[in-house]
Amino acid sequence: MMKKIKINKSIAAFVLVFMAMGCTDLDETLYSEATTDSFYNNELEILQATTRPFTHMQAWLSWWGESGYYYHNELSADQLAWPQKGRHGYDNGDHIRQHYHTWTPQENRMESAWNLMWTGVGYVNIVIETVEKSNPEDVGLSQEQLESIAAESKVLRAYHYMKIMDMFGNIPIITELPEDPTEPQNPPTQPRAEVFKFIEKELLENVEKLQPLSPRLLGRVSKAVGYSILSELYLNAEVWSGEPRWQDAADYAQKVIDGEGGSLTGTMMLDPDILGPFNNTNQDSPENIFQFPYSRKEGFAYDWRGLLMGFSNMSPALDVNYSGNNALVVIPTAFDAYEDNDLRKQEWFLFGPQYRYQTNEPILGSEEYSGEPFVYVNNIRRNTEGQTGEGSMTDGEENSGARFNKYRSGTQDDDNYLENDFIIYRLTEMYFNKAEALMRLNGGTATQEAVDLINASRSRYFSEEDWPTEMYTTSSLTMDELLAERGREFIFEGKRRTDLIRFGKFTTGSWWDKDPDGDDHTIIYPIPFRQVQSNPNLEQNPGYN
Repeated sequence: MMKKIKINKSIAAFVLVFMAMGCTDLDETLYSEATTDSFYNNELEILQATTRPFTHMQAWLSWWGESGYYYHNELSADQLAWPQKGRHGYDNGDHIRQHYHTWTPQENRMESAWNLMWTGVGYVNIVIETVEKSNPEDVGLSQEQLESIAAESKVLRAYHYMKIMDMFGNIPIITELPEDPTEPQNPPTQPRAEVFKFIEKELLENVEKLQPLSPRLLGRVSKAVGYSILSELYLNAEVWSGEPRWQDAADYAQKVIDGEGGSLTGTMMLDPDILGPFNNTNQDSPENIFQFPYSRKEGFAYDWRGLLMGFSNMSPALDVNYSGNNALVVIPTAFDAYEDNDLRKQEWFLFGPQYRYQTNEPILGSEEYSGEPFVYVNNIRRNTEGQTGEGSMTDGEENSGARFNKYRSGTQDDDNYLENDFIIYRLTEMYFNKAEALMRLNGGTATQEAVDLINASRSRYFSEEDWPTEMYTTSSLTMDELLAERGREFIFEGKRRTDLIRFGKFTTGSWWDKDPDGDDHTIIYPIPFRQVQSNPNLEQNPGYN
């Protein structure tokens, strides 16, 4: 089984790197320049075309581009920040405005996210339209196989729309390529509730046509992926459509839990290894559902360096040959949310004194602590200048805050070095989705089933000795505690803003160096200024005019 998974990962990665070569032009006019003149001649060409929007998706969904969905969904929330650290990280105040929720329609990174996501929609529409015109005999596939591929692309398009809707709220709906690509496309804004109905319809019409998750479907949209998307859609239905759909969220989560959508390893189950879903052999994790199948060996290595890796002085600490921008830090209130006996706090972060890999030789600082032993601290302030107190987004130093260590590339001599896949959905999320839905159906009070679901996840992180005092009960698992535990579980995974909005905390909550917003208009981002200027049919979101 494992060998089969690795073989299919190589195939998937080969297709991804091949398509990535044609996925570097992110000009916003790409969609209007698309044509339907090309046809596919065989199964490989269809697979390559189907994979192209998925390849493009990593530019906005993961932390790769430093400006996409991940950037906005994490830096506006209560766990991660990109503070200015001395002469580094101010970047025109971009990250500071994210933290304080003071962004404007002129944000360049926000416009980049908009362009990237809509370009992805254009890629998917090209695939759908061309596949549906393909003759089964010409491409060597059955009609049923072609319909399954079209269904896969439509579900992927629905996922794109769900994320665009999450960020921007009221958006256009575009499902066809323009008859005349030289003419500007000016689609009108649709209310968020209408976009929700479109997404739901696309999913329900196509999810049962998808193939079950298996090693052959690594990195593609399987039935388990479709069920997971539906669970997320319904979990957020009250925010996105105005109508709660808790039972539907629970039902689709249960389908994934029961293995009705398939599994990578034969049995869908939580990974007992707390690093298993993220390590450099995570294609073997029994709980992973949807992932980018990166592979250094195939020329398409996963790259978290820019946002999540320190400067080059930290490379010897991990025995790696990469470094980053020393950008994202865990804010103090988020790190304090973990108990010291929680294995996640011990394994998913870099904190305290840093040493060269497997030695007692200290790593030395390179900025404020140049030539001194390097120690990550749980505060963001100018300690070298004697500053005390909370600090702020402009008071960071090179060692401010705990740091990312959830995904581990392995060392340079590891045969699987930098083979990590980026995980979009994993089974633990379905456990949390169902537990939350059950609690909301029960008036915000935990049922025993909800407690059992969360304890099944949480029990992996505490010793047998500690577990009796750490396990949840129906009285201790409150809605606030569920949100806190969800944050501890999914830190660094690009989900936090959405969760805070659903729990009513995004604009009303307080965390490190962040007071409540004055109103709720920041729950959705503005439509980028240049898009509104160029398309007279786009309506700006409330609060941004």
